[in-house]
Amino acid sequence: MAALVLTSSFAQAAGDITAGRAVTVKCQSCHGKEGLGRALAGGGEAPNLAGQKYDYLVHSLMAYKAGERKSYMMSLVVNHLSDEDIANVAAYYAAIKITVEAPPP
Repeated sequence: MAALVLTSSFAQAAGDITAGRAVTVKCQSCHGKEGLGRALAGGGEAPNLAGQKYDYLVHSLMAYKAGERKSYMMSLVVNHLSDEDIANVAAYYAAIKITVEAPPP
């Protein structure tokens, strides 16, 4: 899978952030509007996607699509995404800036 990502069109282009935002409507019920995960009705939590590395997001989405990572919900969504959609979604979430502050003393 890693070789596929490195040699595919994903390595050449980082995707379109605006197009990715449109695709993420499908992601919002679990990952939130801004990519900050939330608690799921069936238990557990969807992870934060905002600010993740582009390559990590592409690799993860491609692994779900290929069946290498298992999640019923992710399979429902990712199986309908084109490679271009995946690149765009990854570009959108990777472009979200996350700030971290130290807790007060």
